[in-house]
Amino acid sequence: MTALPRLPLAFRGECRDDADARAVYSEAAGVARVMPRGVAVPADADDLALLAQWASEGGVPLIPRGAGSSMAGGAVGDGLIVDLGRLGGLEAGRKRASVSGGRTYAPTRLVAGAAVIRDDLQRAANSVGMSFPVDPSSSAFATVGGMVATHAAGSRTVRYGPLREWIEGVECVFADGTRGWVHRGAVLDDIPAIARFTRDVAPAIRAADVRLLRHEGVRKESSGYALEAYRRSGDVLDLLIGSEGTLAFITAVEVRLTPLPIATASLLAGFASVEAAATSAADLGALGASAVELLDRTFLEVAGRGGRALPVPDGLEAVLLTEAEALDEAAAGAAIAAIRQRCESGGAVHLRTALSAGEEATLWALRHAASPILTTLAPALQSLQLVEDGCVPPARFAEYVRAVRAALDRARFAGVIFGHAGDAHAHVNVLADVREPDWRSRCEQVLAEVTAAVARLGGTLAGEHGDGRLRTPLLPQVWPPETLALFAAVKSAFDPAGVLNPGVKVPAAGARALDAIKYDPALPPLPRAAREALELVTRERAYARSRLGLLPPPPAA
Repeated sequence: MTALPRLPLAFRGECRDDADARAVYSEAAGVARVMPRGVAVPADADDLALLAQWASEGGVPLIPRGAGSSMAGGAVGDGLIVDLGRLGGLEAGRKRASVSGGRTYAPTRLVAGAAVIRDDLQRAANSVGMSFPVDPSSSAFATVGGMVATHAAGSRTVRYGPLREWIEGVECVFADGTRGWVHRGAVLDDIPAIARFTRDVAPAIRAADVRLLRHEGVRKESSGYALEAYRRSGDVLDLLIGSEGTLAFITAVEVRLTPLPIATASLLAGFASVEAAATSAADLGALGASAVELLDRTFLEVAGRGGRALPVPDGLEAVLLTEAEALDEAAAGAAIAAIRQRCESGGAVHLRTALSAGEEATLWALRHAASPILTTLAPALQSLQLVEDGCVPPARFAEYVRAVRAALDRARFAGVIFGHAGDAHAHVNVLADVREPDWRSRCEQVLAEVTAAVARLGGTLAGEHGDGRLRTPLLPQVWPPETLALFAAVKSAFDPAGVLNPGVKVPAAGARALDAIKYDPALPPLPRAAREALELVTRERAYARSRLGLLPPPPAA
């Protein structure tokens, strides 16, 4: 590890490079462990701009970090972790809309600091009858800046579309310390990074065959840079969304809101095969579904541990949880009735409709039942997020699920498969006994086989969690060389010194997808205080807590 140079004297935030501080930031929610050189917590965006300029001039890698709940390893790295936890604040956006005959007004936009938690933003929107419809399952602790950095999504993309459709602007600190807002439709050539990109790279993107810029038919995409979205819109904003802190720091976000739905209804449909469930899921968005979630047999088994009563009979291979939203209860009920009929014709053997808020809450509690239990399986099993973000064209979703299950079987692993079936997007948790001598080689086997399946089916490795350090080394398997060259050119234009989250989006020489896995018993133990803090974060899902706040004070100088 390279020693950390002294920060500029004018830096007003907190900085630590003692063993506890470095260790508590060596891990995030995924499987990776990378020991950083130190951690800095800027006091505000101006403090961050000073830090970025210093790092570019000195060649110090900066690793942006929000809540540390990201799965793909983009929030850990060999450099200075930059914790953006102090960049909060919420205010009404630039436009307001008349509501209730012009007598009441509600904002159609909100401006949120990067550290604002998504559920806090949603509560602010709901208080004026509006909604921010992008809802990842981590919404209780995911920061708005982190969501934009990974192009996060969630269950309601099937109705509301991807995150970028709800982002009107981002305030950024660029690698050279330049700070400014990037809004849709704005001309921003006074920002050096954007001027370089516009001059040197944008013409090549516009001239490229569009088939090189996207995975045709995929409904969610957070892999690589959003070249096709940029080409369609001409807005640099679309490149910054999903860039995982490799092009600029995001310090604030302007989001667009929509009127809060008045009525919802839900359906649980159980199937005798996961393939039948996956096939049925592809059609439900067209029938008015606002969310379509797949839970496989192993998910149901895990969720039922400890005597928990589940709203499903024994013996199902998979269930679909579906929600419909509407402006009144009759319309919501009609939509869920049509969805029920489609599931029944698709082979559902168990159907349960929920029309009241209490009944719906009972059904949807199932979706969140397994995650806390998965963290308690150690030491017998560890839940590993190795192939947890694949997304394929909807017509190929059943094939993808079948390929994942076959890969798990060949490697002799149990695995939990769940996710956003309405978008043909699955999360997979591999359940591994890390005490077995060949556990790591079998993990690598699963990753290789599932990556090959994604490529064969025309999908993406990252539907909503980003590439991080886990998937970036695998990008040559799912993107052609010409596209990878454009990714590298975009990165170089925005970050000539290569200090912003290096090794993410553009593969580093010799990088491996699975390097140090934090559950590996052969790794050296972390200091006790850091280990206890990380265990608390995992156990209590306390990702929104300050990691430095969980540690004792640093040793006296």
